[in-house]
Amino acid sequence: MAKKSHRIERRSDALSKERIIAAAIEILDRGGEGALTVRALAADLATGSGAIYWHVADKNELLAAAADDIIARVVSEGAGGARPRESIRAVALGVFDAIDAHSWVGAQLFREPWRPATLEIVESVGSRLQALGVPEAALFDSASALVHYILGVAGQNAANARLVAPGTDRSAFLAGVAGKWGALDPAKYPFVRQMAAQLRDHDDREQFLAGVDLILAGIGAVR
Repeated sequence: MAKKSHRIERRSDALSKERIIAAAIEILDRGGEGALTVRALAADLATGSGAIYWHVADKNELLAAAADDIIARVVSEGAGGARPRESIRAVALGVFDAIDAHSWVGAQLFREPWRPATLEIVESVGSRLQALGVPEAALFDSASALVHYILGVAGQNAANARLVAPGTDRSAFLAGVAGKWGALDPAKYPFVRQMAAQLRDHDDREQFLAGVDLILAGIGAVR
């Protein structure tokens, strides 16, 4: 009996690194880092693993390239023609929103801070601090404080989101935490108890931008 031949469907269009990165981002957003494998990526792209390895060495390079792509777009969009202070705020908020939407990006930025993604943020912030007239002697500390704040807060928010079950009502969750804070020993935690009501009602993005403005105000005093 003649054997049936089975043909694996393959993409008819050219496979580029950009196409691979876009598919990797979709997989990461759906299932996190654990879902991204070369096999899963090849299946999504209807190609073989060899075609993937032609463009990227391994999963780590895929993760890094995906984060670089997202942050490069954020920096480009936030830098468009605004005055330096407004541009810094736009880039900061863009990074915050990008990590909120793609929580795996925060982990990647901390894992390899020497990659283009982090360097893009440092360059964008630092060049605009220069445009604001920050003295050269204060530039390194000023840029470091801002970048560390931006990445730290955005990364922590992304980590918090991963710890909460999907579909959790944010207001109800914060109300529960605020209730626990309010019930603490007033002699030991007077300030934490005072903050409980603000925790329940606060907006993450507004609080984040308030922190950026506080740091910029301090940098302005140095200038």
